[in-house]
Amino acid sequence: MHFNPRDYQRALRDFALDVPRCQWWAGTGVGKTASALELVSTLLLLGEARHVLVVSTKRIARMVWDREITKWSNFKHIDISVAVGTPAERIAAIKRRATITTINYDNLQWLVDTVGEHWYWDMVIADESTRLKGLRIDMRRSSTGKVFARRSGGGKRAFDLATVSHKRVGRWVNMTGTPLPNGLVDLWGQAWYVDAGARLGRSFTAFKERWFQQVRVGSDPWDFRLEPLHFAEQQIKEAIRDVTITIDAKDYFDLPPMVTNVVSVKLPSQAYNQYRQMEKEFFAEINGHEIEAVSSGSKSMKCRQIASGAAYTDDAGNWIEVHDAKLDAVEDIVNELNGTSVLIAYYFKSDLARLQKRFPKGRYFDDNPRTLDDFINRRFTTLFIHPQSGGHGIDGMQTVCNNIVLFSQTWDLESLEQVIERIGPTRQAQSGMNRPCYVHHIIAEGTIEEDMQERCESKASVQDAVKSAMKKRG
Repeated sequence: MHFNPRDYQRALRDFALDVPRCQWWAGTGVGKTASALELVSTLLLLGEARHVLVVSTKRIARMVWDREITKWSNFKHIDISVAVGTPAERIAAIKRRATITTINYDNLQWLVDTVGEHWYWDMVIADESTRLKGLRIDMRRSSTGKVFARRSGGGKRAFDLATVSHKRVGRWVNMTGTPLPNGLVDLWGQAWYVDAGARLGRSFTAFKERWFQQVRVGSDPWDFRLEPLHFAEQQIKEAIRDVTITIDAKDYFDLPPMVTNVVSVKLPSQAYNQYRQMEKEFFAEINGHEIEAVSSGSKSMKCRQIASGAAYTDDAGNWIEVHDAKLDAVEDIVNELNGTSVLIAYYFKSDLARLQKRFPKGRYFDDNPRTLDDFINRRFTTLFIHPQSGGHGIDGMQTVCNNIVLFSQTWDLESLEQVIERIGPTRQAQSGMNRPCYVHHIIAEGTIEEDMQERCESKASVQDAVKSAMKKRG
């Protein structure tokens, strides 16, 4: 099958040809991977790139790019090497010097340390670039006048990639559909790889001091959050407009609606009392187990566990069931669907175990390609999926499914949006399905889950506003 880019895919390609270091903000389902391969193919023809490093999640690095090359006949000339697996397998992969090498973010430190001065990739594509948002560096000048980057907190893998990103890489593309999962603060780390801080500040400290203020959270004198100043959003938009292109599927497709169904669940009185005890006292006694939270963050996690229906009793992963109110709510939805395929997204391993017990015919979405094939071919109809393992780069679920149940809630807007979009409106439209996408939120009343859902909705509004400002037409 021959790849014929759509207008917006040509716009992505042409933008990156004109702007060698840039950002693609394009939602799930618009074909970013195929557009990137079209870009690479063009650059190879022009002699402007020879070796491309694609950094992504483990699943995407292993499965998606290779599959996309195989899918389209006009990309068969692009050879690809997958640097995922054991150290020996990764070394063999990078020694091939293929046109494209894929690797997961977790192995970036290993890659930089292993390759050293023999780095040969002249282009980098950061697939799901929000994984780089944690970069924290300061630019310093040595006594001889040489400028160098110094790590000042933040992620080690992001810093290791930063040491080669400008010195050895000529072209760079950040690709993501959710650039601001936690708000404007997430933009600095990603943008630094594009321009070394020229637009948003040479250091995160400079970025923070220019556009944010610290606001105290609650009564804890040491607990602060960063809040953007009133002019920050507009100024940041303008600062990165020339290196960012946004593609929204709704501008090019007549998308079916996404229907949100909030199912409020009332916890049994004993479970709710235990929840309130944990919330107030950092402690709760549940079924003879004394469960203690040692910090505010730990208390938040314990409250989430109780709201979901099970609480961990130790650091070894042992847990006890608190209630099954949420399981009953999910069962009502599954019964109402009457055999229709459904995704059930969970967060805790205890959630998965309890869901598997309640729905024994369901299966867990793992690394085995056959699991996805069996679901697509309706060999089973209930698929349990964790947003961080199945939220990116997976295609095909939408052909048999348009319902997703969010059993547990998350603070992470990116993983939430990504897992929904596995069967979301864009995927439905591209598959020729003119049917709504139903998102069922199972929310425990009077708990932290209500705050989590509200917080994700507010983050989405900021993200949508900034993405809208970045739109360009090819």
